[in-house]
Amino acid sequence: MQIKILADGGNMKPGPTLSQKIGPTGISMSLVLQKINEATKDFDGMKVPVEVNLNPSTGDIEVVVFSPPVAELLKAEFKIAKGSGIQKQVQVANASIEQIIAIAKTKAPNLLSTTLKSAVKTVVGSCGSLGILIEGKFASEIEKEIDKGKYDKEILGEKTKPSQEKRQLLDNNFAKMKLEQDKILKQIEAAKKEEQDKVAPAAPAEKVEKKK
Repeated sequence: MQIKILADGGNMKPGPTLSQKIGPTGISMSLVLQKINEATKDFDGMKVPVEVNLNPSTGDIEVVVFSPPVAELLKAEFKIAKGSGIQKQVQVANASIEQIIAIAKTKAPNLLSTTLKSAVKTVVGSCGSLGILIEGKFASEIEKEIDKGKYDKEILGEKTKPSQEKRQLLDNNFAKMKLEQDKILKQIEAAKKEEQDKVAPAAPAEKVEKKK
């Protein structure tokens, strides 16, 4: 019997859906979870595609772990819990092209991309969805630059680590940008509150009992 799930790396817990699938096999749920968590411990904090093969007659358990989705790898790389909900106004990280290449190399075997360059573009597209800048620029701009060959040297050389100076520069630039973004967020929240106050029903007036 084969079960495909998206497991919490190293921390999969029992749930009704998994119980319904494992229950009929007669194999211990705790043992299956132990095997899954052991196999995915290197992906702590990430959602990981897992294929569990169970043999009810022998009790054998085989766990096959696949590379996490690109979005999960990006969130882990930049230590972010989730992407930006308003990508045009708020960005959550500033990646180097080298970091994007590193993730593309990790995912390349599982992507439909035929070249590392196309795999890099796939990762860049995910950055756009999450609100991650690359080299201080929006993903759409980086995609055009990749097409023009601007990063061919890094991609062909499979360069996966930026220099310390470059990483520091990207971090400093993002820190300045974040200060501006925080101002924007405060303005958005203030506008929302003002709008809510306008539509909020007025409190009922207290009745004053007239003296006879």
